[in-house]
Amino acid sequence: MAPSSTTQAAVPPVVDIRGLWSVFHSAGVDVVIHKDLDLTVQRGDVLSLVGGSGTGKTVLLRQILGLQTPARGSVTVLGKPAEVLGAKGAASRVGMLFQHGALFSAFTVLENIAFALRELKCLPNDLIRDAALLKLQMVGLDVKHAYKMPAELSGGMIKRVALARALIMDPPLLLLDEPTAGLDPDSSDEFCNLLRSLHHELGLTVVMVTHDLDTLFELSTRVAVVADQKIIVCGPPKEVITFPHPFIHDYFLGERGQRAMELLREYPFTV
Repeated sequence: MAPSSTTQAAVPPVVDIRGLWSVFHSAGVDVVIHKDLDLTVQRGDVLSLVGGSGTGKTVLLRQILGLQTPARGSVTVLGKPAEVLGAKGAASRVGMLFQHGALFSAFTVLENIAFALRELKCLPNDLIRDAALLKLQMVGLDVKHAYKMPAELSGGMIKRVALARALIMDPPLLLLDEPTAGLDPDSSDEFCNLLRSLHHELGLTVVMVTHDLDTLFELSTRVAVVADQKIIVCGPPKEVITFPHPFIHDYFLGERGQRAMELLREYPFTV
């Protein structure tokens, strides 16, 4: 007889970080960035990492990618140690959108999007081109832009091309580093709408570093606050802002935070 739903194993988290220490060596001195940090990202989450400058938010993204190994503790991604995933190439399992796009300036839009597929060296050119064009259209850009160079693109278009490249291998996990940084308000709103749509359509799990409160409240299902070398609180935005901590008070309850909260009350985000 099949086991009942109550006895079946719980779905494992997409990202599971336990007892993490991040230590950098500078001028003969050990600088501790994270100390006994724990974080769990569940399937379907859009989790935003926030914290003050120097708290190691981007360091966490690099450790999830397997590009950086913590001094202590474990980082498990999609059931495997992150360093193993990183050593074998994380592109097929984890997509990464860098803050400024990080497009290859000497490659066309199409070549940038197709880069990871070409690196496999096992697919026909026609299939690679068609897959890249499909991703280009998926992020809301016309095929006429496929042969443009990055220097010919607007800031919003660069973000979209970089997102298409991050999604070319259909990864279940997407990492975003300041996805709306440098965009004007209209372009930022459009990009948030695109991310929300792709999150639903593709069943993505998203981990996002952002300083932009509008983006945070627009997209986040949960927020993790990095302070005092660890995650001090993690939960839905409306719960996190009530946590008693000086950073949270200054960050969420200042003038910008109050404006963003007014927007949230008027247009509440639903998953």
